[in-house]
Amino acid sequence: MNIRVFFLVIVCTGPMVGWPARAQQPSVALPQSGDVEALKHQMLEMQAGLKQIQIQHQREVSALRAEVESLRRVIDDLRKPVATGGEGSFPTTDESVAAPSGPHGAPSAAPAAAAPGFPTTDAAVAAAPGAATPAWLSGPITIAGGGKTFLNLSLDAQFAGAVSTERHLDRLEVGDHDPQQRGFNARNTELALDGAVDPYFEGFANIVFKLDNDNETSVEVEEAFMQTTTLPWSLQAKGGQFFAPFGRLNPQHPHVWDFVDTPLVSGRLLGPDGLRGVGTQWSWLTPLPWYSQIALAIQNGNGGTGFSFRNQGDGGVFYNRTTFDRGLGGVDDLVFIPRLESSFDLSSTHTLLVGASGAFGPNDTGKSARTEIYGADLFYKWKSAHAEGGWPFVKWQTEALGRHFEADRGVDDQFPVRETFDDWGVYSQVVWGFYKGWAAGLRGDVLHMEASDYTDDPERQSRWRIAPDVTWYPTEFSKFRLQYNHDFLEANHFMHSGNADSVFLQFEFSLGAHGAHKF
Repeated sequence: MNIRVFFLVIVCTGPMVGWPARAQQPSVALPQSGDVEALKHQMLEMQAGLKQIQIQHQREVSALRAEVESLRRVIDDLRKPVATGGEGSFPTTDESVAAPSGPHGAPSAAPAAAAPGFPTTDAAVAAAPGAATPAWLSGPITIAGGGKTFLNLSLDAQFAGAVSTERHLDRLEVGDHDPQQRGFNARNTELALDGAVDPYFEGFANIVFKLDNDNETSVEVEEAFMQTTTLPWSLQAKGGQFFAPFGRLNPQHPHVWDFVDTPLVSGRLLGPDGLRGVGTQWSWLTPLPWYSQIALAIQNGNGGTGFSFRNQGDGGVFYNRTTFDRGLGGVDDLVFIPRLESSFDLSSTHTLLVGASGAFGPNDTGKSARTEIYGADLFYKWKSAHAEGGWPFVKWQTEALGRHFEADRGVDDQFPVRETFDDWGVYSQVVWGFYKGWAAGLRGDVLHMEASDYTDDPERQSRWRIAPDVTWYPTEFSKFRLQYNHDFLEANHFMHSGNADSVFLQFEFSLGAHGAHKF
């Protein structure tokens, strides 16, 4: 058959064969206009529901991402070395194994995996007496940064109620942060900031707000400095405003103290605000098999925070002598503060630290008058091998200071000769953490001030004091302290009687825990 005829037959017969079959199929009714509108409405509802599901999904994804980022920052913070300049708000529970920071090594009791750094007096923050606190709650509040840079912020506030037989409590107490009046006192509210500047430096700042006896607010930059993190040969450098490395108590902020007020010898020889100022400090961790560090600080040593040095006193009078404004004319007018300290682990539960300090510079009672201060300190800590959260423990701390002060003749040679005062004092304190969250302490103070042949200065009165206290830590963010002072002093026209009794009740709270303290 011709192929063309074959295709013609197929085309002609196909419709006739298929038509009956198509004709037998049931007819399908077309939707009316109302049904179309209903379908459109259902479609719009389905689209709106799908959009809501997508929005909710995006929100959940964003929340999960934020939580992951927060956890990542916590992990980064835990990996960073603990800062030495921060302040732990709570009692030291294990000073020999506290987290180190910076480029220097910790005592041998420190965990081997810890980053190298200075030993500290706080194990970052002591464990709370109750349940364990998550790291992101007990650590400083990180308000910016991540990775190699960060900024932590914390606030610590101290308030004290005072009752005393001495009406002029500001004459009895020797520290600027001590209770200064009967009734209520708010002498120390501290805003602390610390953070990583870059891979080479870290910075610290402590801003203190104080209310005086007239409820007037004063603000001081207590510390603001930057220090290195990567210097070779176990060196570290610091620059800015900072506490001098003299003894144990002087570099510490009040919320770290084991007692409400300043020891007599510290307040009278180093000054009511402690020895601090603008300058630089260099420290070197020696290669000895135990922790041993040598430090040298150089500061301006002027004003009230350079109390025994270039300090013109109140109204230009210091120790009843009209002072000179010596200014800074050369290197000899700076204050040099060397320190040597070593720590020894006597056993796994016993730690001993000894230190020696000095401070040398001019004073403003004459054009060539000089001051020399020497100090020695000892710290011992026992912590039970079965300690829980740091308790029980026993701490014993002692410091002895001696000052050689050349009191010149003053402006216009108002005194016939130059006097030299050899003043000295010592305090010793024991703190027993007898139950989790509870500690009891006892401190004794002795102060000897050499008498002047020409003046009768209330700040040059010899005296001694006994002070027991008890402290309760409900959590790591708050504490209550009750302290009793009995002062023995010579009866004079500056005080109502030869003896004085005072009772202090202190309350402290912290928002965001401070970093660890230098050991």
